[in-house]
Amino acid sequence: MFHSIRWRITIPFVLLISLSLLGLGLYISNFMRQTYLGNLEVRLTTETRMLGDVIAPMLQNGTPAPDLDAVARHWAELTGARVTIVAPDGVVLGESHEDRTQMDNHSNRPEIIAALASGQGSSTRFSHTVGYQMIYTAVRMIRDGQVLGIVRMALPLREVEENVVHINRILMTITLVAIGLTVLLATLIADRTTRPIRQLTQAVRQISRGETEQPPIPTSLDEVGQLTRAFNALSVQLRDQITALQSERAKLSSVLQKMNDGVLIVDDYGRIELINPAAEKMFTVEQAPALGRPLVEVTQYHQPYDMWQRCRATSVAQSLSFELPRQKLYLEGIAIPLSPLLPDSTLLLFQDLTRQRQTETIRRDFISNVSHELRTPLAGLKALTETLQGGALEDPSAARNFLAQMETEVDALSLMVSELLELSRIESGRVPLELKPTNPLDIVSQACERLSLQAERKHLSLSIICPSDLPMVLADAVRIQQVIVNLLHNAIKFTPEGGQVTVSAEQQGQSILFSVRDTGIGISSSDLPRIFERFYKVDRSRASSGTGLGLAIARHLIEAHNGKIWAESELGQGSTFFFTIPLQ
Repeated sequence: MFHSIRWRITIPFVLLISLSLLGLGLYISNFMRQTYLGNLEVRLTTETRMLGDVIAPMLQNGTPAPDLDAVARHWAELTGARVTIVAPDGVVLGESHEDRTQMDNHSNRPEIIAALASGQGSSTRFSHTVGYQMIYTAVRMIRDGQVLGIVRMALPLREVEENVVHINRILMTITLVAIGLTVLLATLIADRTTRPIRQLTQAVRQISRGETEQPPIPTSLDEVGQLTRAFNALSVQLRDQITALQSERAKLSSVLQKMNDGVLIVDDYGRIELINPAAEKMFTVEQAPALGRPLVEVTQYHQPYDMWQRCRATSVAQSLSFELPRQKLYLEGIAIPLSPLLPDSTLLLFQDLTRQRQTETIRRDFISNVSHELRTPLAGLKALTETLQGGALEDPSAARNFLAQMETEVDALSLMVSELLELSRIESGRVPLELKPTNPLDIVSQACERLSLQAERKHLSLSIICPSDLPMVLADAVRIQQVIVNLLHNAIKFTPEGGQVTVSAEQQGQSILFSVRDTGIGISSSDLPRIFERFYKVDRSRASSGTGLGLAIARHLIEAHNGKIWAESELGQGSTFFFTIPLQ
């Protein structure tokens, strides 16, 4: 409770007022009682003096008058007080209310002692005779220097106590009402005083939870109002700063999320502070487990760690090219110190150069393959030309044979150049496709019809499995027939006599799946990933005719139709080439 400013203001204020009122009430109650008693004592003393003046003549002879009890009762009825007449030796001579013969000697009563000593006395005490609190006043009766006796009057204090109790009740009621009003007023004052502080506290909590869009808090002219105005200004400034930071953070996060390069930020102890999705993919890790872990543990390769160590030691940017064998990636890494913006932190940037390296490899292989393919016919032409120049022209039959061979080599060169030009046009998108709805059966049947004689000459069984009710595909029929003819030509060429070649088409989702299956020599698993490259030939077909560009052309034509092409094969078990064409 005392941790709240509101209660720390309310409780002391209420306690102060309550104690003040209670103290004032006690003082007034005691003052009123003393005032009542004083007034009663003065009045009773006066009446006692008057009574003493009346009774004194009755005691002048020195012998008690036989009617003193009656006199006491008479005056008791007149004054409403108890009247007692006492001899100087303390013997009771007259009593208005009790049997005086049964009463003790009164010489030891305080008021009697005071009256004998000074002429008058008073006392307030509990009376064992009557059984309640009373006030006594006694006056000494003297005639001619002789003490005749003492007259005493007494009144019960019940009336005084009742009046005091009544006053106390009034004071208590006033005190309780005042305390209630004090509590209410103190609570209202404390609540009004601390309300801006509570609003400030709530606003600070909301801001700490990220709720920056808060309405301004109402202000007053006091010190709390000044604090509130300062906080409102601060919250507006803080909201603008948070908005700007969130915008910058969103931009940075978007850049990091969309970057193809891997980004890592490493602290001075080698622990990862930030990692983007590209780096997660490169090193096959997830962000949550990677954060806070050592760099070498996350990457599992020593090259990034060595590069970070050199950068940390020299405070100079470092670069390194390395390969990730398990991921089959070739990366270019750069380590950059981030001081002074981020002291003791290092930025590690990893660029994936795998495609570039593959492109360079393909380019080298392409040049090598073109050189190889061109070397054979050119060497043949060179040899035939030299032979003719060496005297073969003189032999007509040999000359005609050499010229026929030269024509064959020139045709092979022309075919290779033609296919290279067509492949280049297809890759560059300069070959327009005449896409229109086409029946898959028409495409398959026409392609098989073109190569049926070639299959018969090799004694191969050529069959078609294609339902006539397949949905239309959106395709350039001539180009798709060219793909199937190319696949059929290879199947017939590499299938031994008596084998079987099957062309099929079936619906698969939103595409038609075409396949060309043979029972030929098959393709090894190491060659399968590269058979669609230009000039690539498997070892078993190096000596056969062909340019090695047919499958590359087929791949580009299928991809131009938004389809996919792939192959499945085992050595000695035949091969199956698949490709898909989307439905109309």
